[in-house]
Amino acid sequence: MEESLKIILLAITGLVSGFINVNAGGGSVITLPALLFLGLDASVANGTNRIGILCQNMFALKSFQQHDVKYNHESYKLAALTLPGAILGSFLSIKIPNEWFERLLAIIMIGVVISMIIPQKKVHYQRTEPDPTHRIAGMIALFFIGFYGGFIQVGVGFLLMAVLFHVFKLNLVFVNMNKVFIIFIYTIPSLLVFAFTGNIHWLYGLILGSGNALGAWWGAKVQIKGGEKIIKKVLIVAILLMTIKLII
Repeated sequence: MEESLKIILLAITGLVSGFINVNAGGGSVITLPALLFLGLDASVANGTNRIGILCQNMFALKSFQQHDVKYNHESYKLAALTLPGAILGSFLSIKIPNEWFERLLAIIMIGVVISMIIPQKKVHYQRTEPDPTHRIAGMIALFFIGFYGGFIQVGVGFLLMAVLFHVFKLNLVFVNMNKVFIIFIYTIPSLLVFAFTGNIHWLYGLILGSGNALGAWWGAKVQIKGGEKIIKKVLIVAILLMTIKLII
């Protein structure tokens, strides 16, 4: 494939992924396979994907702030809990051979799909700050989510949404804002791990990141205007995309 076509593919992939990630999660199920398809080793693809993740969440946060949906001191506390796990997970991911990484990726994608199609009770919360009732359980969950995010990233948005919604009982718009903030924070040390170990293709990453940023900015605006209804619709689309990827 010519380099110009690769650039176009990455830009479009980033745009779609950024929109999906902000509204639901699972965007990395598109970007990570795309980077592998372009011939990158698994560890390099995993590291390169972090540039897009960082860009998309930075622009999404800006969009949230413009609509007065802002992170606060509680958001920093939640994000801090993921940092140790994210660093450990990042170091572990660069030690695993390509073939094992790809097998784990396939298994994880199947697990995410299964977890998302399990029927859930219809619950609506109106909280904009975390419910302290199950804080210890939430803290432990965030550490392991950070580890998982640093290790492979795929589907981490779904996991964070589950904890922020069911454990901390935030409403869905604030669930997504905090999800974006948490991923942005733990991606910084994770990206540094991949960078210092030479596991990033900077050109591909910056192109992907540009698309991610635009998609995330757009996605955050659509979500705030549409509220919970649009989030649920995009969540369904994200799950379908993941399922299709598993079948082909």
